[in-house]
Amino acid sequence: MSDSSPLPSFEAPYAPDDRMIATQLLATAGLGTEQEQRIDRAATRLIKAIRANDDPLGGVEDMLREFALSTREGLALMVLAEALLRVPDTHTADRFIEDRLGQGDFVHHETRSSAFLVNASAWALGVSARVIQPGETPQGTIGRLAKRLGLPAVRTATRQAMRLMGSHFVLGETIEAALERAHADRAHAPRYSFDMLGEGARTAEDATRYFNAYASAIAAIGRHAGHRPLPDRPGISVKLSALHPRYEAVSQARVMSELVPRLIDLARRAKAHDLNLTIDAEEADRLELSLDVIAAVLADGSLSGWDGFGLAIQGYQKRASTVIDYADSLAHSLNRRLMVRLVKGAYWDTEIKRAQERGLEDYPVFTRKAMSDLNYVACARQMLALRPRIFPQFATHNALTVATILELTGNSGGFEFQRLHGMGEALYAQLGRDHPELACRTYAPVGSHRDLLAYLVRRLLENGANSSFVALAADENIPAASLLRRPADIIGAPDRARHPNIPLPRDLYRPQRINSRGIEFGERAALRQLVSAVDGNPATTNRVAELDPQAAGRLVAAAQAGFNAWDRTPADSRAAMLEKAADLLEQRRAHFIALLQSEGGKTLDDALSELREAADFCRYYAAQGRKLFGDGEAMPGPTGESNVLRLRGRGVFIAISPWNFPLAIFVGQVTAALMAGNAVVAKPAEQTPLIAAEAVGLLHEAGVPASALHLAQGDGRIGAALAAHPAIAGVVFTGSTEVARSINRALAAKEGPIVPLLAETGGINAMIVDATALPEQVADDVVTSAFRSAGQRCSALRLLFVQDDVADRMIEIIAGAARELRIGDVRDVAVHVGPVIDAEAKQRLDAHIARMKREARVHFAGVAPAGNYVAPHIFELASAEQLTEEVFGPILHVMRYHADDIAAVLRSIERSGYGLTFGIHSRIDDTVEDAIDRLQVGNIYVNRSMIGAVVGVQPFGGHGLSGTGPKAGGPHYLARFATEQTVTINTAAAGGNAALLSGDEEESS
Repeated sequence: MSDSSPLPSFEAPYAPDDRMIATQLLATAGLGTEQEQRIDRAATRLIKAIRANDDPLGGVEDMLREFALSTREGLALMVLAEALLRVPDTHTADRFIEDRLGQGDFVHHETRSSAFLVNASAWALGVSARVIQPGETPQGTIGRLAKRLGLPAVRTATRQAMRLMGSHFVLGETIEAALERAHADRAHAPRYSFDMLGEGARTAEDATRYFNAYASAIAAIGRHAGHRPLPDRPGISVKLSALHPRYEAVSQARVMSELVPRLIDLARRAKAHDLNLTIDAEEADRLELSLDVIAAVLADGSLSGWDGFGLAIQGYQKRASTVIDYADSLAHSLNRRLMVRLVKGAYWDTEIKRAQERGLEDYPVFTRKAMSDLNYVACARQMLALRPRIFPQFATHNALTVATILELTGNSGGFEFQRLHGMGEALYAQLGRDHPELACRTYAPVGSHRDLLAYLVRRLLENGANSSFVALAADENIPAASLLRRPADIIGAPDRARHPNIPLPRDLYRPQRINSRGIEFGERAALRQLVSAVDGNPATTNRVAELDPQAAGRLVAAAQAGFNAWDRTPADSRAAMLEKAADLLEQRRAHFIALLQSEGGKTLDDALSELREAADFCRYYAAQGRKLFGDGEAMPGPTGESNVLRLRGRGVFIAISPWNFPLAIFVGQVTAALMAGNAVVAKPAEQTPLIAAEAVGLLHEAGVPASALHLAQGDGRIGAALAAHPAIAGVVFTGSTEVARSINRALAAKEGPIVPLLAETGGINAMIVDATALPEQVADDVVTSAFRSAGQRCSALRLLFVQDDVADRMIEIIAGAARELRIGDVRDVAVHVGPVIDAEAKQRLDAHIARMKREARVHFAGVAPAGNYVAPHIFELASAEQLTEEVFGPILHVMRYHADDIAAVLRSIERSGYGLTFGIHSRIDDTVEDAIDRLQVGNIYVNRSMIGAVVGVQPFGGHGLSGTGPKAGGPHYLARFATEQTVTINTAAAGGNAALLSGDEEESS
């Protein structure tokens, strides 16, 4: 039952301007002189306590002091900690340990700390490093150590070092162990918020397992909670992304219908024990979704009268203040009290990268740490003013922040501090001695060491960074006074609110070009606006006239007539036209997205990405063209002579593009040829003629003369006729290997000049996953690489090799994640997999699926709706030879391999003859480097997905059966469309070298 009154909705700009926020924050940051002096005294006392800490066990601060992340040892230790404990087999573990210890000088590392944690870890790592020396091969090492007990000792010592580190971060491997260690049964037990460790759910089974873990933990905590009233009771922190396998903005309707009842169930259980249940913060793109969920749960009438529900708010987010106001408005509307945890934020690097990748106007987080600190204090002040409806919980290990909040409270109650288990112990021990009345809650992770890994690394990165207070406070070489500098003083003025070395996403590639403009689907207003605009561009029903093959001669002749004038057009003018075309593409974004959806079957995300790629091609080739096709390059030579090398167009280029990227590849081919000074006859795929017609019209509107760019609509016959025409100067082609071969034969057979063929074809693209890889990351990247765009990308993953020691778990999570994909009409933003291009393609894929069901082991067979849909499938092969050709659809083939046989895996990939894309998931650098060195593959992706090459960032193209090169979107591409001309002028021909004769003499000193 829910309250009937309408709840307020959350609305706030996703990424507002830093200067505007800084203006407001700086205006209210100042305190009185006496207040500032009290803050200085309190903070100095806390810093001294941190540095004087003589805890015999030691803590995270000791580890950070000993192994700073700015050192090779620190980085090696971080990677080792992240992955070692999840490696089940000894062979991979030994290679991994050798690889990591070889990257730091653990043998000669002299410990500076007396803490047991540090000394034990350093000793174990040093022993291991002495046994396995850097540069030794695993095979050689194993052979030499097999005669003695060194290798088991290495493995045991290193794992123990990792476990020892982990034990200081994790309160207990089970909730029962954690409760016992927390002394929860004592009358005056300290406050805890228990966090059940784990990554976000990728499968329905994951979500159910996490739900059961939360439910069991709530019951166990409740049994030990005693009888003290809230807020002086233990609590639990819940991660919403752990409770749903598709916790994303585009799946909002599904999340609300499936996750909200689960969370209400957990909240009711927490209410039954009068516990604190806090919703953990997620990434910025999930904020609005999280607040939707929180509002829906809070509105449930069964939770009225309970003051234990809470949420975490991130101070580094620019929307933090608005979220606080929203939480207060919810509490007011429902006549409730809320517990609100204010944290600095733990995903800063992820947020920066995502905003850059998506081409946003600005960042959702502050780019300067001082701005985050400034905002944190402002938010703290805001929360304190909202007591008692809001119960503030301040999570920080920063002595200055603690001292400032103490001053703002004015010795009043109604709030608490929070710290991470294993951190901030000395600081809060001193605070407790100085202010016994203050409450502090420990945020305590609970879970196995395997689940600890990602959490541990995030904490090390967050607190070990050079700008972190924890790292700075641990360094006694840094004067305590320098740590007391106020964030407002560091910022100084609104114009300094931004980090000087982090450009806005739009400016990422300046000065050469601007980044294409995108949107964040997690910003409801932006998504709604885009969807509305796309819906306002209904699919056109215009038919495009197809040409007969006989038209080829007329088109080539017309292009020839326009070539000379276009080639003589200054490069700067040609570049300006391409930049104008990019601007027009972005202005007509909704129109082209509608076309890509109706004609190309693209999901909204894929269509937007493709439009951005087309705009990037225009701007990148414009920037490259200005550099390559300007005044030419002066060459060195003797005095009295001028030598200039210049590029110029070849003549008429035929551009033959595919249906799977009917805008991006079409525009990329055409604009490259045009920028090089060629006239172009563009032959698009017969399945997507409207997109091509609109693109050509746009280029003409941008200034490209109709005489320089011609469109040849039709089937493969017109393409063949164009490619065979004796007067053409080159062909650029993307498509199948078979068609590329036929074009190559036609070019070789024709009379006249030998002309270039730039071909980008497909491949049986493979990925290798070893035992050091993180299963959740693998699942994300494999599902994206194999099934996004319905598998209709030439870069898509076709063959996955998984180390047999972890294959069962990896395949299970991949199949479970694939099961959660939604298949259907691409006009629905919640759809992940749209149709294949036509009935013929579906027929071929259905036939392959039928064959695989007979010959291979089926791990997943999705169910597709009626129409040209093919659901994702996963088949396990007995041999890689079962896959003889590229299967262009959402079908993943899997093979297991033994850790000793990775060389054989690489040989089998080589034998395919293809070389387009390759992926590898491993934390062992030697494994990665061996694969890179061995494979002649155009694009290799390490610990990420294999698709989505970005223009000018990941130039795209393959080798062998996968293409000729050079790479599209790369610095060598345009030159292949051009001829070279060297002009040598005897500048002394008129009677002497005036420049040489008139030169001044300068004596060297």
